[in-house]
Amino acid sequence: MSQKMWGGRFGDGPDDIMEEINASIGFDKQLAHQDVAGSMAHCQMLMDTGILSQEDGKAILNGLNQIEKEISDGTFTFSRALEDIHMNIEARLSDIIGPAGGRLHTARSRNDQVATDFKLYIRDTIDHLHQQIQNLQTILAQTALNHAETLMPGFTHLQIAQPVSYGHHLLAYVEMLERDIGRLQDARARLNQSPLGAAALAGTSFPIDRHQTAKTLGFDKPTDNSIDSVSDRDFVLETLSAGAICMTHLSRLAEEIVVFASSPFGFFILPDAFSTGSSIMPQKRNPDAAELIRAKTGNLIGHLTALLVVMKGLPLAYSKDMQEDKKGTFEALDNLSLCLAAMSGMMQVMEINAEAMASRAQEGFSTATDLADWLVRVGNVPFREAHHITGQIVQLAETKACRLDELSLESMQEVDTRITADIFDVLSINSSVASRTSHGGTAPENVKAAAQLWLEKLNKA
Repeated sequence: MSQKMWGGRFGDGPDDIMEEINASIGFDKQLAHQDVAGSMAHCQMLMDTGILSQEDGKAILNGLNQIEKEISDGTFTFSRALEDIHMNIEARLSDIIGPAGGRLHTARSRNDQVATDFKLYIRDTIDHLHQQIQNLQTILAQTALNHAETLMPGFTHLQIAQPVSYGHHLLAYVEMLERDIGRLQDARARLNQSPLGAAALAGTSFPIDRHQTAKTLGFDKPTDNSIDSVSDRDFVLETLSAGAICMTHLSRLAEEIVVFASSPFGFFILPDAFSTGSSIMPQKRNPDAAELIRAKTGNLIGHLTALLVVMKGLPLAYSKDMQEDKKGTFEALDNLSLCLAAMSGMMQVMEINAEAMASRAQEGFSTATDLADWLVRVGNVPFREAHHITGQIVQLAETKACRLDELSLESMQEVDTRITADIFDVLSINSSVASRTSHGGTAPENVKAAAQLWLEKLNKA
């Protein structure tokens, strides 16, 4: 008897080209564990509802347990001739237990089977990514606590703007990553309905119990519409979208590693384990891991775009186009996991040059805003006028090629007589950063408190 699931309808075997374009086992074998889990839940339900005899059901479950062990041990043979993971497992089951293996597919279709497998895979992946993101958050929060009083230049437009705490800078990424977790968990909550039992698209005439299989597989409930059940890939698109945003955040941090480790900045000292040398220039230390994270972001965004294009024109219900949902998704989410691991590794061992950071934080007249704020607060000057006065003083410092705190009081009073010696209390980068005590500000006391709260939260997670 043919092992082709459609073998009874077609007389001739598939052309080699058709087999090449149709086969998916090369990538959907990643669903092997999920396929076995779904099959076991389906088999048990068939037994409990009397659709399948206890004898055949127990034989199937024993066979599936053996297959699961073979997959885990790496001894399972995946055959391209059998097209996909579902037929590979079903064929192996029949090899082990005989014709009874063919009864497993009662009251289900590959359409609801693959949708179930894929949801289980995405759910497992989200849980893994959640743990990885929290690990990176913990590393960043601990580093932030250790460097709450380490100062660096804050930038807008990549121009020195105001001095900030390095710890505060890192906590910005902790916040981003928390939103990434939120998006992934939202996607997980929405996907957690079981398609199993929707069959090809119309449901089944067998008296199945979809609530039982949903509960067994950890879903909240079965899906409510059989057509939507087999044609929905929103859960993949939403996960890839959340993943693309997360990768964008990793890419921004990677870009800063590349920039800040360069000789014009010298803020970061690249760890040997995450950098490479040059084949011709022995002095080079290249930030290859960070650069690859930056590049792989495009990979994930590309796979999201590709799946959106696949889905945009499909009528209900299932079309073979949807086989293209997996390969790119597997690669995209594997890359996200890899990049999270690489970023955690880098940030765990990254050394910083605090002296270089502080030195650059004093450049670019970074405390000019503090001077303007002092004029408003102490001199009772309207802010727009204070802004203008500060601009004149900055111009004066540029002419003298010195920092604002290196100007003499007399020089500043030539611009505005309301300036007193108290102005020097706010012109150092330390006093500037310490003064930013508003909620969410960069003052070291704020940073220490925020980092501590994050660490407590992450330790409880």
